[in-house]
Amino acid sequence: MKAVCWHGANDVRVESVPDPKILNPRDVILKITSTAICGSDLHIYGGYIPTVQPGDIIGHEFMGEVVEVGRGINNLKVGDRVVVPSTIGCGGCYYCQHDMWSLCDNSNPNGWVEEKLFGNITSAIYGYSHAFGGYAGAQAEYVRVPFADVDVVKVPKDIPDEKLLFISDAIPTGYMGAELCDIQPGDTVAVWGCGAVGQFAMISAYMMGAEKVIAIDRFPERLELAKNFAKAEVINYEEVDAGEALREMTGGMGPDACIDAVGLEAHGVGFEDFYDQTKQKLKLETDRPHVLRQMILSCRKGGTLSIMGVYGGFVDKMPFGAAFIKALTFRMGQMHGQKYMHLLLKMILEEKFDPSRVVTHQLPLEQAAHGYDIFQQKKDNCIKVVLKP
Repeated sequence: MKAVCWHGANDVRVESVPDPKILNPRDVILKITSTAICGSDLHIYGGYIPTVQPGDIIGHEFMGEVVEVGRGINNLKVGDRVVVPSTIGCGGCYYCQHDMWSLCDNSNPNGWVEEKLFGNITSAIYGYSHAFGGYAGAQAEYVRVPFADVDVVKVPKDIPDEKLLFISDAIPTGYMGAELCDIQPGDTVAVWGCGAVGQFAMISAYMMGAEKVIAIDRFPERLELAKNFAKAEVINYEEVDAGEALREMTGGMGPDACIDAVGLEAHGVGFEDFYDQTKQKLKLETDRPHVLRQMILSCRKGGTLSIMGVYGGFVDKMPFGAAFIKALTFRMGQMHGQKYMHLLLKMILEEKFDPSRVVTHQLPLEQAAHGYDIFQQKKDNCIKVVLKP
């Protein structure tokens, strides 16, 4: 089959690789109909995620048709159309049983690597390094789906992929980001990052009772989408000081909750941005925490920070004294996709919102390298790329 393989920083290639096979009774083989390039895939593309090896198949946001079923699967059959969450859960451990699927004890066969890096084991993730299980990713024609009896959601056949695909990752990530804020009626929520996750976090915040949502970004097309699709007020941080603007827009208090939908490659302005960029290039700092610093300083006293952007290592110059003095609550983590997928599917079928609005580019799988380039460099007003095998 054809698949997108990583060969180093800013180097992905579509190559012929062996077809996946059923390895365990709870596996299915999926023929991919649509797969997206996720913002967190850019961290792999840029070479920021350790334990990725040349030739690894990447990608973790996907859907398709079941073409082969393991003997332990009773709730799926060949021909079923399904969406699969990016995190892999066994369904039986303490964490899966308590709807914390991305913390699964049993899906990551390389948990010892994570234990050394992070002090504990979490779930595996498709195509996201050997520390996260070494599973083949889904930017391919076919993929093996383990624990398929608990890790997929069946979807109708008469709805376009673009309306359903993002149940796999971007929508539950944004939804969980808003849920972690414990939004109360009348709250103001600020969201850093107007990519797909940020857009869905804004929509979810309104669904949960927020009175005002404020979006922070620097790309006009993303801010325009936040304004028209997510109905947010917007701040271009290259034109105004975002912290000062947030104070003005909240009567001097600051937002009740702040959501980080950016992660370890955050951009800023001035010396702080230069400092982070330089330290990361010199490998003296793994993650650029500009958004985290700004959220700590901008959030109101007693507020909540929800961190959904991916961080992989160590950050520097954090104003932790401000976080302590202001009594801020930090909540974060990989999304628990299996917890939210059925609810989100119901919302989409009820036409509560149209996820396809975030798609700006659909490309054949063979053009994956071009897709990564325009997504990373924000060329051609690119916001979200869908690849079609």
